[in-house]
Amino acid sequence: MAAAPDEIQRLRDSLRTHPDDVDVRTLLAERLLGTGRLEDAESEFKEGLRRAPDDVWLKLGLARTFHRMGKTSAALVVVEDVTRDANAPASANLLLSRILVQMGEIERAVAEFRRAQKRDPAADDPELRARLGIDALPDDEVFEGRVREPSGDEEESAAPLLERPKITFADVGGMESLKEEIQLKIVHPLRHPEVFAAYGKSAGGAILLYGPPGCGKTFLARATAGEVGATFLPVGVNDVLDMWIGNSERNLHAIFEQARDHQPCVLFFDEVDALAASRSDFRTSAGRQVINQFLAELDGVQYSNEGVLILSATNAPWHIDAAFRRPGRFDRMIFVPPPDTPARAAVLRLACRGKPQADIEFDQIAVKADGFSGADLVAVVDRAVDEKLRETIKTGRPQPLTTKDLLTSAKQVRPTTKDWFATARNYVLYANDSGFYDAVRTYLKL
Repeated sequence: MAAAPDEIQRLRDSLRTHPDDVDVRTLLAERLLGTGRLEDAESEFKEGLRRAPDDVWLKLGLARTFHRMGKTSAALVVVEDVTRDANAPASANLLLSRILVQMGEIERAVAEFRRAQKRDPAADDPELRARLGIDALPDDEVFEGRVREPSGDEEESAAPLLERPKITFADVGGMESLKEEIQLKIVHPLRHPEVFAAYGKSAGGAILLYGPPGCGKTFLARATAGEVGATFLPVGVNDVLDMWIGNSERNLHAIFEQARDHQPCVLFFDEVDALAASRSDFRTSAGRQVINQFLAELDGVQYSNEGVLILSATNAPWHIDAAFRRPGRFDRMIFVPPPDTPARAAVLRLACRGKPQADIEFDQIAVKADGFSGADLVAVVDRAVDEKLRETIKTGRPQPLTTKDLLTSAKQVRPTTKDWFATARNYVLYANDSGFYDAVRTYLKL
């Protein structure tokens, strides 16, 4: 029911006396949203979050407001953050499901709908359910984004969700040599299978990306899937490791089977050193068995991996078991360095895209940001944007980003790659008999 104007005024009067009363501010924002005053509602939800940044209901209210305003991307970011909270209401999952439907990601939308029902069996949206065809899906096939294992009384195995990335190599700033390497190993075999078949090469294989954090390894993996129109299956440590003996190996096999069933598929293992660490580091056999299972899946002895493109990323390649570096497994190990000057300029352009800006000298800023990772450069832009927002709130007049703004911001951001190179330098100098770190040696000019 819409709020009467006098009720809204009473809530505003109350906040003048008690501006930190988050409950009253939340109620006011909800009333404004209910009456269609979306910009006012957005303002109140944001003000509430400024005072209570972890409040789930304020975040959800802001996401609903963004959704009503047609700000789909902003709504998605906020509601995904809400659903990570164990105490999030089922309505958050339903909202995320609606947004995913709009984006064409039906499989994820179904999974979020199921999560809402698990959190609250009464949670429902008949129109959304009909669009998703939920009634036509048996519960034992799709539930909370998991794949049920036909293994008697064993618990179902948590499987990551498949994605259809929209980004391609055009969205990756710089990294031309890296993209060329991946083109040869992954993209071209899929686009020209007859040429590669003539040389006895099939579509598939594995690449290990390593380097300092924040330099775009995960983004590059997603762009690879988008470049070839393949499904993308991101795998984290929690998707594999299990406290019960034998379950981790079963989880790993189920993930590979999921990728094989949806080929062409880019199967991406983030922080792979947690799953492929040196077996000599394990005191028990359980960890070694997971590594042995991983090696068997990579070899594809019992099951064909054709059409499964395996990418992995690590910040600590020195912890990877040597067996993974054998030809036929991760036979291409690519060093992903911090972006060079042209690449830094490209990353800055991408980060500033869609934001109000004057004629920015991106090349000038890139020179001053030597050693910055891609994440560091995004932080430079974010910091500059935050400062512009403060100015806009004070003056009421939006101001574009300028070269000076970004240069000032760059002076306040410390490159996060320095610590990584300090560690890597020791391995280059004292543990590089196999030549594994030659690319790092060249980069450091040692």
